[in-house]
Amino acid sequence: MMDNVDYNKIFASKTKLLAIMIIKEFSKIPYNEAFSVIRKQIFRSSTSMAANYRAMCRARSKAERFSKLSIVIEETDETLFWLEMLEELNYVQQEILLDLKIKTEEVLKVTSSYRKMLKD
Repeated sequence: MMDNVDYNKIFASKTKLLAIMIIKEFSKIPYNEAFSVIRKQIFRSSTSMAANYRAMCRARSKAERFSKLSIVIEETDETLFWLEMLEELNYVQQEILLDLKIKTEEVLKVTSSYRKMLKD
């Protein structure tokens, strides 16, 4: 069970780092009314993803873990949506977006698999 605890800590750090990367990258971009709306949304969804994964690690029951994990998946998918919007609007360098999308998709795949395992 210790490996599972360590894995959760590592993955919690990974989701937090992803949120930090998003905040740092998009804070550099000058103000633009349309972009500021998207920036606010992606900051909210990415930090919620990280915070809820951390909360999931401290869940008191399987049902609570499943519920928190479902929120993580929803917020991660929303983060991916905003990254796709930014990609299509050409507000951000494509290389930066590609890296963030790959990391976000990885979180989505892992958490979706984890939730499926909890469901069985």
